Amino acid sequence: MSNHSPLSNDSVAPTNPDATGADRYRRRLVRSIKGPARFLAFWTAIVLPFVHVPLLAHGLDDPGAVLAFAVLLGGNAVALYVGHDHNRAPATDG
Repeated sequence: MSNHSPLSNDSVAPTNPDATGADRYRRRLVRSIKGPARFLAFWTAIVLPFVHVPLLAHGLDDPGAVLAFAVLLGGNAVALYVGHDHNRAPATDG
């Protein structure tokens, strides 16, 4: 007699017998943080360029302004990288 279920159970990942409780907890934590982090990074990448405008209008004459501009530019690049997959529909074969 077969014990196969007629229902597909693709949503359950195979368990790793070598994984410790702490490892499973860490993976679950990363999965739960990934979505909100992408959301925040996506919207940060959209809003941050508006902060550049007044900084550029004021001018980059003093070293503090140049440093602030460089930090904002680097932060925008990181936000673009982290948030680029936010709310992207999965590809479908068709």
